[in-house]
Amino acid sequence: MTYKTIDQIAIGDHAEQTVLIEASKIEVFGEITNDVNPVHFNEEYAQKTIFKHRIAHGMYIGSLFSKVFGMQLPGEGTIYISQSLRFKRPVYIDDTITAKVIVTDKNEERNRVFFDCVATNQHGEVVITGTAEMMPPNKEMDQ
Repeated sequence: MTYKTIDQIAIGDHAEQTVLIEASKIEVFGEITNDVNPVHFNEEYAQKTIFKHRIAHGMYIGSLFSKVFGMQLPGEGTIYISQSLRFKRPVYIDDTITAKVIVTDKNEERNRVFFDCVATNQHGEVVITGTAEMMPPNKEMDQ
């Protein structure tokens, strides 16, 4: 297993993933969530909006943090406690998004780790900011 327990995590630790946002993935996300808003699916419709092109669902981009938490930091066995997100700019088809998490605090008594979250596009522009609270796996997973 790939994970860190709370005693192996330090303030300032970070992890990230980078993803190309493809039209097919936006469409699958919309189908899974039943969010078929035409701004995500119809280019002609989207051209009449403030975005001028189809955009990705904000929560699709926000969900990119989930893989980082669940597979990297803290890693396998992590339990999501909370997440806040602030959407700063739209994400378009063929944007490349990097979702990064940074440890800001931890509470060893409660087995909780706190993170800042930021997603940026290929131009270095921030598209999402937020915070998260995770429960990392405990030492008993090794046994």
